Amino acid sequence: MEKVLVEKGSAIRSLKHKQVGRDETTRFERIHTQIFDTSSEASLAIANEIANLIRDKAKAGEKCVLGLATGSSPLAVYKELVRLHQEEGLSFKNVVTFNLDEYYPMEPQALQSYVRFMDENLFDHIDIDKENINIPDGTLDQDLVPVFCAEYERKIDSFGGLDLQILGIGRTGHIGFNEPGSHYKSTTRMVTLDHLTKTDAASDFFGVDNVPRRAITMGVGTIFKAHRVLLMAWGEGKSAIIQETVEGDIRDSVPATYLQNHPNTTIVLDSAAAAELVREKTPWRVGSCTWDEELSKQAVIWLSQKIEKPILKLTDRDYMDNGMDELIAEHGPDYNINIKMFNVLQHTITGWPGGKPEADDTNRPERKEPAKKRVIIFSPHPDDDVISMGGTFIRLVDQGHDVHIAYQTSGNIAVFDEDVVRFADFFKDFNAEYSAGNRESKRFYEEVVSNINNKQPGDVDTPVVRKIKGLIRRGEAKAACRYVGIPDENVHFLDMPFYETGLIQKQPIGEEDVQIVMNLLQTVKPHQIYAAGDLSDPHGTHRVCLDAIFQSVKRLKSESWTEDCWVWLYRGAWQEWGIEEIEMAVPLSPGELMRKRKAIFKHQSQKDSALFPGTDMREFWQRAEDRNRKTATVYDKLGFAEYEAIEAFKRWHF
Repeated sequence: MEKVLVEKGSAIRSLKHKQVGRDETTRFERIHTQIFDTSSEASLAIANEIANLIRDKAKAGEKCVLGLATGSSPLAVYKELVRLHQEEGLSFKNVVTFNLDEYYPMEPQALQSYVRFMDENLFDHIDIDKENINIPDGTLDQDLVPVFCAEYERKIDSFGGLDLQILGIGRTGHIGFNEPGSHYKSTTRMVTLDHLTKTDAASDFFGVDNVPRRAITMGVGTIFKAHRVLLMAWGEGKSAIIQETVEGDIRDSVPATYLQNHPNTTIVLDSAAAAELVREKTPWRVGSCTWDEELSKQAVIWLSQKIEKPILKLTDRDYMDNGMDELIAEHGPDYNINIKMFNVLQHTITGWPGGKPEADDTNRPERKEPAKKRVIIFSPHPDDDVISMGGTFIRLVDQGHDVHIAYQTSGNIAVFDEDVVRFADFFKDFNAEYSAGNRESKRFYEEVVSNINNKQPGDVDTPVVRKIKGLIRRGEAKAACRYVGIPDENVHFLDMPFYETGLIQKQPIGEEDVQIVMNLLQTVKPHQIYAAGDLSDPHGTHRVCLDAIFQSVKRLKSESWTEDCWVWLYRGAWQEWGIEEIEMAVPLSPGELMRKRKAIFKHQSQKDSALFPGTDMREFWQRAEDRNRKTATVYDKLGFAEYEAIEAFKRWHF
């Protein structure tokens, strides 16, 4: 096999194995790993390797045996394979597929079925022979499962094993459903799912209680028999487990580490998933660097945190003992570096997120003019605004700016059924007291209750139930805006169509979505845009909402108002910008933090326990406050003033 290394950001759409250890920058890595700027570029590279393999096998008159995965990670790969078939004539007639796993029990047409997933995302759009598709059977009687699993293994072996296996990775380090504790020789079998795996799947099943406890999965040993393995991971959420997989010791508590012993595996990452690898996080430890301001800031912050010294107390010896000889040689001595980086970080801190009128703004993150700015805060869901930047939101209003809020989606899937019944009951009782339409309202109430009682776990809500859930979220958002001081006419509910599927999986962004955002921008002509900057989330609602904003701003950049428009990105409820990434840090007083909490409390349907809380069981206000306090603590330990809390932003230049 030809040995070609695809460097980070390369447009080359091929991935070939390379012997680990030849490149000094990857000396901490125990598996061949390739990093792309984006998950889209990485997915194209994977799809291209699969397509080339299919073509090569077809020319040789051979079957191409593929091991396939499900989940969000391979979606763009499958989309590109479909395109190659439909537009470039790639045929799948010689392809045999074996899927990694399936929930148990699971009917093939259930919304969460991997049979349905594969049909909708790949098989229904290509010319593969249906008899060549193999997926674990989630409908079998339990006593027949061992026989099925043995036959699954035998069938894979009858084709000479898998030519190529693609994998995702779970946050437990599982590959397939091989959870921690799986043996490296394990074969296809029934397994019990880890609690973290069930929690991650909860959104697909509309609640963790609806996730099956078990699954049928290929074993680690089955995967190991593949001639080639590609493991893909996207986003910061996977960065920690990727670091363990690529640079950590082999252990059964992280089954993906077994791949270090596979002779032909490549880990394919976007830059966010690679963020914890040594060559990305601390590149000065593995080679010579170009010490620009960005890398210098990253290194100084890392060193300060590592040795627990404020920036202004770092010494030449501290730098040299931690691999930064070049930095000292080029920009030293220590005082020069320390004071420069201290000032860079100091200049990110401002109590005036809209700019301070009549002040010198040379070193401020925002402009002083115009003193009263038109501002649009885009919120993907109806509570992201107050959760993620509620304190800044309050500051902007208090400081006299013309603030508009744009709720991009209805958020209607994240409401408990009992809340719908409660509101429908209120509607019935209200009409009984004040209206002659009591009969109709009673019939409406009975219809809603019947819809909910007849819904099976994981079923999509009826349109009327979804409408009520959307109105609940809308009313809560209005209440939060009124509490902050936003007039009703400045609150915009965009209800972008891509979201309205009733499912966790949404439609791709469409022209109608972009036009809705463009129309609002052209109406308001903002000086500031705030948007949820979860750039590493390639498939979630935040990612799609951000794409719509980016596309809209780019299309409108010829309009004169865009010349004076700045875009600030905030992060969602689960994470924060790294200190080295922050370009505007807005300190909050204890009183402002309490006002933010009360604004979050207006979203009562998300209070106490959200429908999709993820693995973090804290309430959203607790997550937000803990995150904001943590950011303030980091600034404090770096040597800056001690604040109660800080909200952070990064500017996007279009």
